Amino acid sequence: MRIAVDAMGGDHAPVVEVEGAVAAAREFGIAVTLVGDQARVEQELSKHDCKGLDIIVRHASEVVGMHDSASDAIRKKKDSSIRVAFELVKIDEAVAVVSAGNSGATMAAGMFVLKRLAGIERPAIAQIFPTLRGNALVLDVGGNVDCKPVHLVQFAIMGEVYARYAMGIEKPRVGLLSNGEEESKGNELTRETSSILKQVSFDYAGYVEGRDIFYGTTDVVVCDGFVGNVVLKLSEGLAEAIGKMLKEEIKKSFLSQIGYLLSRRAFINFKKKVDYAEYGGAPLLGINGVGMICHGGSNAKAIKNAIRFAHEYARKGVNQRMAEKLGENVAVYMQQRDSAGSLVAD
Repeated sequence: MRIAVDAMGGDHAPVVEVEGAVAAAREFGIAVTLVGDQARVEQELSKHDCKGLDIIVRHASEVVGMHDSASDAIRKKKDSSIRVAFELVKIDEAVAVVSAGNSGATMAAGMFVLKRLAGIERPAIAQIFPTLRGNALVLDVGGNVDCKPVHLVQFAIMGEVYARYAMGIEKPRVGLLSNGEEESKGNELTRETSSILKQVSFDYAGYVEGRDIFYGTTDVVVCDGFVGNVVLKLSEGLAEAIGKMLKEEIKKSFLSQIGYLLSRRAFINFKKKVDYAEYGGAPLLGINGVGMICHGGSNAKAIKNAIRFAHEYARKGVNQRMAEKLGENVAVYMQQRDSAGSLVAD
């Protein structure tokens, strides 16, 4: 079960991609193919002890930049590291792709090369959030800024399956992000989506508010990509700001510094819990394969963990489970679509 890593994506490529791949191969015994400029990747590999590790390099002559449009990247850069990585999955030379590159291009490449799962109209980017009760999965966090109810219903089904089989939650509770818990709240999109989700065969908890995400009241939180991306960026910024605020307060007095030394372990554990690198990347749900989208500024630890999660995702056959769940519920939202023109997807 080989993982294809886009070695040229991200702000620090190929340094962190190579370091992360070596760490994943050494610690977890995962076979890795590094896709990118062969000379640069092999030069970086020479800095590490790779003896006994199953790491190979696949040359790709082009790189998709962070400012390239997704469509142009796929049509014009056919030998880009992102596209070549997904081609390896298509021809069964890899089971998953990990990329810290252009997220729009990564999503487009996954859809173009591997196509979508049956029953899925728009793939979604999911993100694991730490909560008081464990972890919660939020989707979509940026793949689709304009959604219709049928899309959110599909996100909910995919999220429930991922939480159950990839995250190990026995009976995931699914919530729909809104501006209040009351059924009278929300907008046309959330109200129509909620009416459909009540008929889907899983534990639907209704509306949840933004603060509920971190309390862990539900295991899966569904929203459109515009709202989800705001939630994601706000959470990342808040975690970073809290860390800096705490450092500033601790430096202000000798007693605070003594208190820090006494509670240092708690601070370390907290930092680890909110560190995005611990979660690796965001799974791209809905494509007919496995893709992990990492933060552009990912470090080697994040790449290593993304490879680990991608390997687990593929090993557990989560996509097959999603296809089965979608098949069970397709009649529900198809019936709603036929009876309400506003549910028709683009």
